[in-house]
Amino acid sequence: MMRSPQALAIAVRLPNGSVLLKDEPYTSLTQRYPILKKPLLRGPVILIESLVTGVQALTFSAQAALEEEQEQLGWGSLALTLGGAFILAFLVFGFLPHWLSGLAGYLIGRPLTTADFGFHVIDGAIKLIFIVLYIWIISRFGEIRRVFEYHGAEHKSICTYEAREPLDVEHARQHCTAHPRCGTSFILVVLLVSLLLFAVFFPLVPPLTHRGFLNNIVQVLVKVLLMFPIAALAYEIIRWGGKHEDSLLAKVLLWPGLFTQRLTALEPDDSQLEVALEALKAVLAREARANTAS
Repeated sequence: MMRSPQALAIAVRLPNGSVLLKDEPYTSLTQRYPILKKPLLRGPVILIESLVTGVQALTFSAQAALEEEQEQLGWGSLALTLGGAFILAFLVFGFLPHWLSGLAGYLIGRPLTTADFGFHVIDGAIKLIFIVLYIWIISRFGEIRRVFEYHGAEHKSICTYEAREPLDVEHARQHCTAHPRCGTSFILVVLLVSLLLFAVFFPLVPPLTHRGFLNNIVQVLVKVLLMFPIAALAYEIIRWGGKHEDSLLAKVLLWPGLFTQRLTALEPDDSQLEVALEALKAVLAREARANTAS
């Protein structure tokens, strides 16, 4: 999937070897409402739009594959799958690390609550371990590995475009699979920002620092709500880092995400590069037509 300010394209390699391309105009909420382009407002909007378009791309690719096999993927099945995935993510990456962080107090001989900075350090460390383990485990599955290889193909294609080189497999093949503005880097920056924000926020609201199972649930729900300002700050950091890649501070901030991309953006083959380049070319062509028309 490739997206630009005015275009969206999804290219899928069908089981018969051909490439199916979905190419359509795209208008971001930031284009419709310019105020959303302001710093700290654009981050959450872009995050939500990325989630929506990502689900659309996965749905389109799944439907395309199933149509080749004369099957259908109903919206009920899709909603159930996505709903189950979000609930599982909430439990594994939200509630469980939070609960385990409270139990960690017994290991150091004193209770830990959300009023303690150490609680949030442990919480962040557990989340990081869970995320890396999760990515590593699912990458062992052949289908997911193919997805990660296509992810690498997307990055190589974008790097080729940014280097102003011809958009062909020969030039794309020479680039690395990592990219500083990748969503993987965003996740790691979100983790760091959330650690600092939670450590400041919770001590300021004493009722939210009490222990107990129900309080744990409330605290995790509050963390979910705080994801919007966290996403806003994280996006600005990623945006700044992408513009100052040679800066030492940018390298330090983005290094964890670039390192993690060794798991999520794998080396693609030439056929996968062809698919990514098809999507990129379609987006650039539609973008050029839209700019000419305006």
